[in-house]
Amino acid sequence: MSTRSSLQPAPRLSLAEFLPYRLSVLANRVSRALAGRYADDFDLTIPEWRVMAVLGETAELTAGELADATEMDKVAISRAVARLRAAGRLAARTDAGDQRRSHLKLTPAGVAVYRRIAPLALGVEARLLAALTPAERVTLDALLTKLAAAARAL
Repeated sequence: MSTRSSLQPAPRLSLAEFLPYRLSVLANRVSRALAGRYADDFDLTIPEWRVMAVLGETAELTAGELADATEMDKVAISRAVARLRAAGRLAARTDAGDQRRSHLKLTPAGVAVYRRIAPLALGVEARLLAALTPAERVTLDALLTKLAAAARAL
């Protein structure tokens, strides 16, 4: 029996070069840049804005569908939905077939906030993407699509 495998050094992990860490840091920096505007101008948290952004693209969704669309856990969705409902930005309609499930949609006040924030978010995205050439943007999009597919398979 060989003890060679137990004597092998542990693989070196440099956090600064570790892709999941780098992606997380980048996402957090961009989210924080936007979050200041959401919080100050609209009294919104990042999860609340994500819920509004998804609902701004669709007629209505359930909390479970929102969790899937935003990749947020159900507790974060529940808190965001509760705050948005309390602020009058979100309405809920109980599912006729399942009383435990609600269909959520933006109220007219929620739509108005969404329409004011969306251009701000797109402006931040444009400033971020301005660091890349058009060809690099296409490559980045393709790479992110591939990485998202690989992450789903993990």
